Amino acid sequence: MTDDDRTGHEHQNGHGQEHEYEDRNGHEDNHHIKDGNVKQPPDEGRRNDQQGSGRAQGGEARPQVRSERAARTLAVPDLSLVVLIGATGSGKSTFAARHFRPTEVLSSDFCRGLVSDDENDQSASSDAFDVLHYIAGKRLAAGRLTVIDATNVQSEARAQLVRLAREHDVLPVAIVLDVPEQICAARNAARADRAGLPRRVIQRHQRELRRSLRHLEREGFRKVHLLRGPEEIDAAEIVTERRFNDLRHLTGPFDIIGDIHGCRSELETLLGRLGYALERDALGRPVDAVHPQGRTAVFVGDLVDRGPDSPGVLRLVMGMVKAGHALCVPGNHENKLGRYLKGRNVQHTHGLAETIEQLETEDDAFRAEVAAFLHGLVSHYVLDGGGLVVCHAGLPEKYHGRTSGRVRSFALYGDTTGETDEFGLPVRYPWAEEYRGRAAVVYGHTPTPRANWLNNTICLDTGCVFGGTMTALRWPERELVDVPAEKVWYEPAKPLAATAPGGADGRPLDLGDVAGRRIVETRHMGRLAVREENAAAALEVMSRFAIDPRLLPYLPPTMAPCATSRAGTGGETAGGAADEEGFLEHPAEAFAAYRADGVREVVCEEKHMGSRAVVLVCRDESVARERFGVPGGVSGALYTRTGRPFFDDPATTERILHRVRESAERAGLWAELETDWLLLDAELMPWSLKATGLLRRQYAAVGAASGAVFPGALGALEAAAARGVEVTQLLGRQRERASDAAAFTEAYRRYCWRVGAERPAGTDQLAGIRLAPFQILAVQGRSLAGLPHTEQLAMIDRLIAAEAEAAPESGAGPEAEAGAEPQDALSAPAAVPGGGRTRLLAPTRRLVVDTEDEASIAAGIAWWLDLTGEGGEGMVVKPLHALVRGKDGRLIQPGIKCRGREYLRIIYGPEYTRPENLRRLRVRHLGHKRSLALREYALGLEALDRLADGEPLWRVHEAVFAVLALESEPVDPRL
Repeated sequence: MTDDDRTGHEHQNGHGQEHEYEDRNGHEDNHHIKDGNVKQPPDEGRRNDQQGSGRAQGGEARPQVRSERAARTLAVPDLSLVVLIGATGSGKSTFAARHFRPTEVLSSDFCRGLVSDDENDQSASSDAFDVLHYIAGKRLAAGRLTVIDATNVQSEARAQLVRLAREHDVLPVAIVLDVPEQICAARNAARADRAGLPRRVIQRHQRELRRSLRHLEREGFRKVHLLRGPEEIDAAEIVTERRFNDLRHLTGPFDIIGDIHGCRSELETLLGRLGYALERDALGRPVDAVHPQGRTAVFVGDLVDRGPDSPGVLRLVMGMVKAGHALCVPGNHENKLGRYLKGRNVQHTHGLAETIEQLETEDDAFRAEVAAFLHGLVSHYVLDGGGLVVCHAGLPEKYHGRTSGRVRSFALYGDTTGETDEFGLPVRYPWAEEYRGRAAVVYGHTPTPRANWLNNTICLDTGCVFGGTMTALRWPERELVDVPAEKVWYEPAKPLAATAPGGADGRPLDLGDVAGRRIVETRHMGRLAVREENAAAALEVMSRFAIDPRLLPYLPPTMAPCATSRAGTGGETAGGAADEEGFLEHPAEAFAAYRADGVREVVCEEKHMGSRAVVLVCRDESVARERFGVPGGVSGALYTRTGRPFFDDPATTERILHRVRESAERAGLWAELETDWLLLDAELMPWSLKATGLLRRQYAAVGAASGAVFPGALGALEAAAARGVEVTQLLGRQRERASDAAAFTEAYRRYCWRVGAERPAGTDQLAGIRLAPFQILAVQGRSLAGLPHTEQLAMIDRLIAAEAEAAPESGAGPEAEAGAEPQDALSAPAAVPGGGRTRLLAPTRRLVVDTEDEASIAAGIAWWLDLTGEGGEGMVVKPLHALVRGKDGRLIQPGIKCRGREYLRIIYGPEYTRPENLRRLRVRHLGHKRSLALREYALGLEALDRLADGEPLWRVHEAVFAVLALESEPVDPRL
C-alpha cells in the first residue's frame, strides 16, 4: 500500500531503472570518518562528496578516480573488500603489510602455496583463487575488512571479486599501484624466486592495467584510489572510515517515530507528548524540536505524500536533523520525491502529486534544501552498541550494517513473495516471523492498526494519514506513545489489518486476553486501561450471560448527560429564555457545550422509549456461518448493551432479523453497501420488554403504594377541613405529593405495553414490538461509524419505508391502545385485535440545529419541549459529522442526552421537581461519566474497525470486552 509504482517487482532485488545507484556500482556510500571519529552533527553536510565519501548515500555521483599527489590519505570503509591492483613487482604485498593487519590480507601467492607448496606454481592458480575467494567470503560474512593481494589487472579476475562483495553487501574498493615498468622489473630481479620472470609478463600487466583504469568505476568499484609512482605509494596513509549506517556509539535515549506522510499537526502533537519543545521561525512554522533531557528523535521515513503538509514535515525534520536533535532514514516516498526533484521521470501517484503541489508554494531555496536532504539520507542505522536497527521497511539480520543496493532496496521497500493480493498490491514476505536477531529492528512502511512486537521487531506505521494513529517508540524503555489522526487525510487502498498470532484466522479466545489489568490500544484515543477488578466483573457477565462472542462484535457506549440546567435558578438558559418551572436538563446546555467545542452543526435525534439494542443481521445463514463461524439455523443476533440476548426464544430473534433483512433487500442496501451483513445500533421498544422486573420492583411498587395511600389520606384531610380543622397547608402538600405520584405513574406507564403472545389470539407475534434503528455501524469491509448522522438516518429512512411499502400497518400498535383501561399499575392497555402483521421498524425524528444561530437554537429547544410534552423521553444531541475532535485535537462527546422533565421523574423520584430537591440534584458530578462515555466510545470504534478489517475474533473481542469492563466502574446510575 505504501509502495512505489513498481513495488515488489524490480525493487525487491535492487535492480531496475529506478535504482540507478545500483545499476552503476551496486553500492551505497558511507560516512567519512577521520581517525575513526564521526563528524557531527548528523546532517546532510557530513554526507557529501567533499568529505571524501565519493557521493552522498542514496545519490548517484560517480565513484572517485583521482590522483593522490596532493592528498595522500586513502579512505577505506571499515567493512569493505579492498582490491589491490598492480603489475607484479609494484609493491602490493609491501603496501598491504604496512597498512593492514596480517589477518586482513589474503594473498594469492600464499593461497597458491597452500594448495601446491609453491607460491610461484602458476598451474595451481585456479585452486588458489578458489581458496582465496572462499576465505574472503567467510570474512565478509563475519563483517571483517578483507584485503586481496593479487595482481588483479585482468577484468575477469576483478569481476569475481566485485561479485563477491555484492553477495555479501559490502563495498568493493580499488587501490591501484601504478609503478613504472623498469622499477617493477628491478624489484622482481632482486627476488630469487622471481629473477627469471620474463619481461613480457610485466609489460602485459602494464598494458592490462592501463586499459583497466578507465573502466574500474563501471566494473562496480565504489572507491578507486590511484597512486602513481613509489613516492606517492610510500607517502600514502590509510584511514578507516565508519559506514554511514554505523552509529553504534550513539546510545540514546531515542524516540523512534513511525510514518508521518505529511501529517505535520499530528507530528507536532506527538512530539509534544514525547516531551519535545518546538522552535518556530518568524512565520510561526516549526523548524526544530528539542528535548530537555537530550533525547534524540529518529524518523523511520515516509515523511511525505498523501497528507496535508509535507513541506511542513520536511521543514521540521530537516531542522531537527541539522541541529543534531534527530536522525532520519528514507522511506520509499522520499526516494521517489528525491528522483522527481532531480528531474527524473516518475509517476505522480501514491500521494506524490499532492506533495508536488504543496512544494510549488515554497521557494527554490527550500526545494533545493529538500533535494540535498533527501540525497543524503542513509538507508538504515545501527545504534546503541548494535542493539537497535532503524529502517523504513524492515531488515533481516544479514543486512544490518551492510551497504549495497540490495540492502537499500530492502530497507526502502521490503521484500515480496511475488504474488499480489485482491487489491493488486504485492504480498509482503513475512521476514519478521523468521527474525531471530539480537538487535531490535524498528521500522514502518506497512500500516497496521497498532504496533506489536514480533520476534524483537516492531512496525510503527499505524496509518496516521489513513485516520489511524501516529506512533513512537521510546528506546530503551520500549514504551509506545501515539496520538490519533485528526481526520482521514487519504483513503487507503485496502483496510488496515494487523497480523495476529495464529495466522489469518487468529487463535481461540483465551482467558489471558482479558484477565487482570489490561491495556487496549485504540486508534482514536490511544491506550486505554482496564482495571483488574472491572475485568473480573466483565468476565462474570460475559461467561455466564452473554451471547456467543462470535456474534458479539460491538457494545454501545454509555452516553453523557448534558450539563445541569441553570433554568429556574433566577437566570436565563443558554438559549436566552427564562424558565419558571425549572429543569434539571435542558437542550440549551447541550448546544452551548458543542458550541464551546467548535461544533457548529448538531443533529437532535428523538430518544425512544425503549432499551438499547445491537442488531447483527446477515443476508442468510450461510453468511453467518462463513463470516462469523456460527452453526446453522442462526442468521445474526439481537442483544442488549451488556451483550445479553434480548429474547430467550431464538425464534423471536430470527423473526425480527428476517423482517430487517427483507427491508434491507427492498431498500437496496445490500447491493449499495456491497455487503452480506449489517450491524445496526437501535432502540427496541417497549422498555417493559426487557425491564419488566425493574419496572415491577422499583417503579410499579411506588405507583401502587401511592395509589393505595393518597386517596384515603386526602379524603381524611378533606373531611377534617370540612369540620373546620386547620389543615390547609398539610392538605395542599399532600395534594402536590399525590399529583407528583400520579405523574410518576403516568411517566413510566408510557414505556409499557403488551406485545406478541400477551395479546389476543391471532395477533402477529411481533405485534407491539418496535425497533428503531438509528445508525448502521459497520458492513463487510468497513466501519460506517464516521458517516454524518444525516446520511445514516437517510439510509434508515429507506429501510423503514421499504417495510411500510411491503406491509401497510394492519394491526394495532401501542398508539391505538391509548385510553383503554389498565389492569394494574404496570400493565398496558389491552390490545385491540387486528389481523395481518404489524410494522416492526420505527422512525427516528430529528432536527438539525446551528449552535451559533439563536433562532435555530430556539427552534431546537421548542422542538424538544414539544417532544417531551407529548410524553417523549427526550433527545440525543450529536455533532452532525461523526468522529469530531475539539480544538485540542481530542475526541469530543459523540452524543449528549437531554432527557425530558417527566422522564427524569422516573429516574430521580416523583418529587424531584420541587425547588429544594432541584437545588440538591443540580450538584451533579459529571466528569467521570463523561470520561467513561468517551473511553467506551473509543473502544467501540476500535472494535468496529477491527471487525471491518477482518481481524481475528480475539482482537475484536478484546475491545468489546473492555467496554463491558468499563461498565462496572462506579458511577451514579441516574446520570
